[in-house]
Amino acid sequence: MIAPEANAAFVANMEDVLAVYQRPHDPLRPVVCLDETSKQLIKETRAPAPAKPGRKARHDYEYERNGVANLFMMFAPLEGKTVCPLLRLR
Repeated sequence: MIAPEANAAFVANMEDVLAVYQRPHDPLRPVVCLDETSKQLIKETRAPAPAKPGRKARHDYEYERNGVANLFMMFAPLEGKTVCPLLRLR
């Protein structure tokens, strides 16, 4: 929770953003949401020990770094559309 005295301008702007989600559906002006994150790609250095009755498979904690993936997602919730572009790794 943000204390009102901490940053009144921030709270006012946040209310404006949240009001967007209260608008009625308009196909000419769809609500589009964006999100992005990055994830480290890792590779196991040893094969996992297989599962046995009463015991799950065991994975070693050691890993090899294998780059980073930047993930982007766009969706229009009222349209029921999602776009997750697959881009080439650098």
